[in-house]
Amino acid sequence: MSILTTTIHDWEADREALVRGRYGVIETAAGKLVAVHLRPWPKLLSWPEFWPAGPAYHGRGDADRCLAYYNQPRRFSNFLALKYVVSTPGTGYATLCAASIALDRIAELKRTDAILCDAANTRLSDRLLRRFGWEPHKPQRWRRNFIKRFYGEYPASR
Repeated sequence: MSILTTTIHDWEADREALVRGRYGVIETAAGKLVAVHLRPWPKLLSWPEFWPAGPAYHGRGDADRCLAYYNQPRRFSNFLALKYVVSTPGTGYATLCAASIALDRIAELKRTDAILCDAANTRLSDRLLRRFGWEPHKPQRWRRNFIKRFYGEYPASR
């Protein structure tokens, strides 16, 4: 990633860093967790939000790779926000599942109550989000907000 990030491969050895780190990127590839990269600042904007890239936008890089950016807002430290997910062409369902499981594990380590996201990309169907445990939250006309609630009960690691 970058010189300012801390890369975590061993969750047991770096458990405290994962709990303390407020901003991170979950990297998965070929259906497996590669690493969690802790960042010193939150993910605020993405390229498709800034420049109209179209609905078929994919990130560059090796095939079957997914990056999931999450933030733990300072004002609401008992919540995580899934800010942005980017995948490369050829990313499979198993790789997306690995990112989802890693995000759930981070939520469990941090003892967060819920994860929130704004599913702006229409390729993310409501059915797929329900399959991953998300439910609609605070319906709005132009936004698709979803929440994954835990409140102390976290999904068993698969």
